[in-house]
Amino acid sequence: MYKNSRERRGVVLAAAAVAQFVVALDMSVVNVALPAIRNALGFAPLDLSWVVHVYALTFGGFLLLGGRACDLYGQRRMFALGLTVFGLCSLAGGLAQTPWQLIAARAGQGLGAAAAAPAALAMLTTTFTEGPQRVRALGVWSAVNAAGGALGVLAGGLLTEYAGWRWVMLINLPIVVAALALIPAGVPAGTAPARRERLDGVGAVLATGGVGLLVLGVVRTDTLGWDSPVTWATLAAAAVLLTAFVFAESRADAPLLRLGLLRSRWVAGANVLVFLAAAGQFTAFYLVSLYMQQVLGMGAAATGTAFLPFSLGLVAGTIGATRITASRTPRASLVPGALLAAAGLAWFALISPDGSFLTDVLGPSLVTSVGAGLVLAPVAAAATTGVAPREAGMASGLMNSSRQLGGSIGLAALATIAAHHTGTATDPAALNDGYALGLAIAAAIFVLAAVVAIGVLPRRRTVTPLPQSTAPAENQLEGTPS
Repeated sequence: MYKNSRERRGVVLAAAAVAQFVVALDMSVVNVALPAIRNALGFAPLDLSWVVHVYALTFGGFLLLGGRACDLYGQRRMFALGLTVFGLCSLAGGLAQTPWQLIAARAGQGLGAAAAAPAALAMLTTTFTEGPQRVRALGVWSAVNAAGGALGVLAGGLLTEYAGWRWVMLINLPIVVAALALIPAGVPAGTAPARRERLDGVGAVLATGGVGLLVLGVVRTDTLGWDSPVTWATLAAAAVLLTAFVFAESRADAPLLRLGLLRSRWVAGANVLVFLAAAGQFTAFYLVSLYMQQVLGMGAAATGTAFLPFSLGLVAGTIGATRITASRTPRASLVPGALLAAAGLAWFALISPDGSFLTDVLGPSLVTSVGAGLVLAPVAAAATTGVAPREAGMASGLMNSSRQLGGSIGLAALATIAAHHTGTATDPAALNDGYALGLAIAAAIFVLAAVVAIGVLPRRRTVTPLPQSTAPAENQLEGTPS
């Protein structure tokens, strides 16, 4: 049991960081293992992508629901439940004997992550006081989150080559156990809401269905294409459900997402910014990985190892962001970080079919990753600025949803653009040109993120809590339009 508040905060930070690491790890750890999985389980070519897509679909689709459940039923309870489901499904995936068993396990992992991820972030925002203390905690959380995504490529390559593809699933088990072990050591139960509210069932169905269909429509463009009637029908259905969700939430007594949160320039601006940053970052991971394997001819293990500098740069960037925002607003780190990431991706766009890791990958990896780290650390603090503790899960679920949607939509769109530019050609020079175009557009997306940070985020740090549904309207956040 913790002896003092500082010790308790350390336990909460460790638990949240370990949980976020494994959730981020699984976004990319299976990618390199897909050929081995196809050969072992007999996947049909068109079905193999579902090993990746179903995780993104359930994770993104249930994040808002998971975040609100944290507020209503307790952060520690949802944190433990989410991790337990995630761990059990990882075990099931590692033991899978047929394609449907692995896909079902990946879907379960996404559900568990949708509960654990917003709970982890909400635990931090309610445990650490707003200001430098919270900025430092979120800096650690962001560094671990970013490193998990980058190290997933490394772990996937090494495990597939030297231990077998099943270990890309089984590796989650010791990490989940470590996070669960920290809960009784010091993660507080939290306080119950002042009044018991029912979970917004209508909002949950509309949000989960709308976001799920949006992710589904986008991720299936790799096989159906953007001009497919099925793609447009799916996206149209998503638009109808999400429009109905906004209408329902504006009239609900206890909404899944209180629309008043978006009146804050901190919350609204940070969510737009994290959407854009995730689109650029996820695309960079994907296209650079393909460039190293399909153009430079590097193997799975070598490709994974080549992402180590990227991971180190992300950590360095988050450390720098924490120091900058400890005494200044998140905007002071977000603007230069987005521009630095844009410069790195523009450098990446100069890749050559006759290049090498040292000449074409190492330098831009370091520049891009440091810039991305400067963005990722303070954006979580910005997205929760002025949010009341009883709505911490709601704000956390919203930010995680924005990140997941940005990554899914950005990656699908830019991968499609790269593929169309390449056409049917399979030679390294043609593939190189397609990847370079995608990376150049990713650079432009980070420039747009910098514009959002300049134009939307307030200049001053001082805030008052956002009004809640039962609070007087005059308690608005400074910098929030009336």
